[in-house]
Amino acid sequence: MIAVLKHELSGYFHSLTAYIFSAFLLVFVGTGALIYNIQSAVANFEYVLGYVCLGFVVIIPILTMRVIAEERKQKTDQLLYSLPIQTSQIVMGKYFALLVVYLVPLCIVALYPLIFAQFGEVYLPTAYGSLFAFFVMGAAMIAVGIFISSLTENQGFAAGITIPIVLLNYYSVTLAEYVSTTASGSVVAILVIAVLLGLIVCHLTKNRNFTYGISILIILAVVITYFVDSSKFEGLLPDIMTKLSLFERFYIFVNGVFDMTAIIYYITVIIFFLFLSVQSLEKRRYN
Repeated sequence: MIAVLKHELSGYFHSLTAYIFSAFLLVFVGTGALIYNIQSAVANFEYVLGYVCLGFVVIIPILTMRVIAEERKQKTDQLLYSLPIQTSQIVMGKYFALLVVYLVPLCIVALYPLIFAQFGEVYLPTAYGSLFAFFVMGAAMIAVGIFISSLTENQGFAAGITIPIVLLNYYSVTLAEYVSTTASGSVVAILVIAVLLGLIVCHLTKNRNFTYGISILIILAVVITYFVDSSKFEGLLPDIMTKLSLFERFYIFVNGVFDMTAIIYYITVIIFFLFLSVQSLEKRRYN
């Protein structure tokens, strides 16, 4: 894993990827700090982070689109597979390299609360708690981006899929206000999600019997529960959309509350999508 980590870091810092990413992130945070603090006439840091969250729609695809897709396109992934290391170590090496690239501009951003404190009252525990949550939330999105990159050889396609996914997650709470709150609407949405998950699992495992079996069990469970007590599904869809939002959980930190459940949720997302990435590479490695 260490060898993969060093190789990836060397590639990022000997190309423009790390510098473009850092520049975008610093521009977003710097511009957000300028606009928000001047308009509000305050010296506030945590709300600046909440203000610039939309920037993840651009910076995450920039960082993750090539991580595996380029390897597959250039066939250099076969060299990685020939090494005496596990697929999980390859994925973790690439993931930690991306975290280092992500952390570098955040170390510069970490100076902002101290600068702001010279011009107003800044509550440093809330500021740095929000910055930590900002890092973990970004780490979760990077894990999602790695998984998407593992599914294709086309960097543009990987970025094109990552952008709407991040954008949808950003606006999921707003969209939840317009979706159906009826039990039937929630059931239909859950069934669609079950089918989509089944397709992903089938793509990764190539085990159709297992996939069909799990999908049918989920569908039967949902349908039976609906006919037994449909009230359990009322308002379920908007509630799910709100709870799945990475950004909504981050705003809790911005409001001055260090929420450990949000951190656990981010870590769960990281583990889940890194696991899917490993499965995706395993399928290609042994096929």
